[in-house]
Amino acid sequence: MAHTLAQLNAAAPADAVAMLDGLYGHAPWIAERALGHRPFRSLADLAQRLRRAVNEADADARTALLRAHPELAAGTPRNADSAREQDLAGLAACTPAELARLQALNADYGARFGFPFVLAVRGPRGAGMTRQQVIDEFTRRLDNPPDLEFEEAQQQLHRIAEIRLRDSFDAEPAIGNDIWDWGEQLAVHSDPGYAEKGQLTVTYLTAAHRACAALLSQWMRDCGFDEVGIDAVGNVVGRYLAASADAPTLMTGSHYDTVRNAGKYDGRLGIFVPMACVRELHRQGKRLPYHLEVIGFAEEEGQRYRATFLGSGALIGDFKPQWLDQQDADGVSMRDAMAQAGLRSADIPKLKRDPARYLGFVEVHIEQGPVLYEMGLPLAVVTSINGCVRYQVRINGLACHAGTTPMNRRRDAATATAELALYVEQRAARDGDSVGTMGMLEVPGGSINVVPGECRFSLDLRAPSDAQRDALARDVLAELEAICQRRGLRYTLEETMRAAAAPSDPAWQQRWERAVDALGLPVHRMPSGAGHDAMKLHEVMPQAMLFVRGQNSGISHNPRESTSSDDIQLAVLAFLRLLDDLAHDTQ
Repeated sequence: MAHTLAQLNAAAPADAVAMLDGLYGHAPWIAERALGHRPFRSLADLAQRLRRAVNEADADARTALLRAHPELAAGTPRNADSAREQDLAGLAACTPAELARLQALNADYGARFGFPFVLAVRGPRGAGMTRQQVIDEFTRRLDNPPDLEFEEAQQQLHRIAEIRLRDSFDAEPAIGNDIWDWGEQLAVHSDPGYAEKGQLTVTYLTAAHRACAALLSQWMRDCGFDEVGIDAVGNVVGRYLAASADAPTLMTGSHYDTVRNAGKYDGRLGIFVPMACVRELHRQGKRLPYHLEVIGFAEEEGQRYRATFLGSGALIGDFKPQWLDQQDADGVSMRDAMAQAGLRSADIPKLKRDPARYLGFVEVHIEQGPVLYEMGLPLAVVTSINGCVRYQVRINGLACHAGTTPMNRRRDAATATAELALYVEQRAARDGDSVGTMGMLEVPGGSINVVPGECRFSLDLRAPSDAQRDALARDVLAELEAICQRRGLRYTLEETMRAAAAPSDPAWQQRWERAVDALGLPVHRMPSGAGHDAMKLHEVMPQAMLFVRGQNSGISHNPRESTSSDDIQLAVLAFLRLLDDLAHDTQ
């Protein structure tokens, strides 16, 4: 029989400990420490308290937890929960080759790290990973440094406990599961050249892109949207109408195009979450005192054409007509691609929204970084989208013989670049929340026995405010000048992009904060280092974002990008809270 939170909060200490037994194996000290914080406001609150009890324990206690964990498919004694979890992943039905591989991995892992391999084999949806996925993850993590693997194993213990907790309290994340399934179904569509390799790539107005738009449109209709359509740039637009036609509108959404060899949640999660909210409102027969406009933006990544934020930009009147003449790698112009997709480029100016009729823009997005994963938090409120400036730089020195030129006589462009790269790392770290990246680096015509006479590289500098970004850029460029003068080098510099920071609107940020707090979760605030559609809408209306934790250390723009159905469920509940909060404010 499933427990209830009310029962746990009211239970005698020994009974309460017994109710939580098995979440982290047989380690009653974890429950005892967490129960000191009763009453729990929610299961999410309880999960956070249990996690904190483990994380605040000493290294010996945390190591003992890992060492008590059973090996995978090893025939070692397992409790009922562990046996069921491994069975869901099919580990009881391994082929002889798979079993031999797992046994070898168990031996190698134990010898390297001193504790068994820990993996939440029920996976991000809780339904079970495949045997091959388990073996692949086992193989990958065997190469981790010991300190990193210790922390990853702890994270997996927490994920196992999270799933067991929801089972014990009969709290299946049904909405989160549906959204997770939507992500899988939408990812079936991928561009040629990538689909054959099992990779997800959906670029602007390809057949896969149009198939995604059609599927999103159908799902919106199924969810109960009153109006659904595809606009002149390919945005999928769904509107859930208020009772009054004159009511203002809240806009939300994100993009459904992808980078090449992408993950399944970047952008798309921000479409699915409000879609699910509309479905819940429709099922309840509930109307809001404002229109809710959910938009699947057709393009944000700039992969097929050099036109980022094309979808959201069109809504603020920032679609540049010269983009239509750009050609992709196959020589197809954007104008022709639109015509082939049945879109009328002449209608693009009509897409511009009147900001006076909008309450604002909110966006849910996977974090795309490791912060929430490492902190063990499912959600965070975004304080600002970082401002960014990018440069292309070329340093010129003198190419000369590597064997005959003394070290103190060299004018080496590559070592100057390396010196600058280290400075960028140190200077950005000094701010605490700035970042600097030298993502492209090339020695043209380089040879193993030639001192580099030229080096070309990129600089990407980001910070939560324009002033902080500009201070970082000034220091980096001053260091570039100083390095080149000291080493007798020349350089050229081209600024290729400058984007203003987009601080969250205080009132909207506070709505997200209240929504997260209402779930019993700590309210964590953080800037977004990545650009989002919200930064375009920020130019004409107030905006604020909610981040959702990514699994696999928060990796993004990568096939391993993932999130859990549990975290998705919390994002939906937070969004519904925000909608309700706004409804009270606008009545």
